[in-house]
Amino acid sequence: MLIEILILILSVPSGLFLAYISRDELIHGRNWFIILIIISLISWIWFILQRNKSLIFTLAFIFIISLISYIKSYDKKWTKNRL
Repeated sequence: MLIEILILILSVPSGLFLAYISRDELIHGRNWFIILIIISLISWIWFILQRNKSLIFTLAFIFIISLISYIKSYDKKWTKNRL
């Protein structure tokens, strides 16, 4: 259980790193981030009920990374607005 928690903690710096290296695509990807957040949250709840541990942590990792990217898409310091 400790390894799974450590991997989930590592999703925060991974999300920040991915948002940093894809700064020019953050604004255009907002709709996709919302879709990923919703699908991973619904699937996460479903697999909690099914008690599938590996998919629970995978979906939580995807949820955290997508949420960080979505939040950073509104940060003017992170985005390269080329619209």
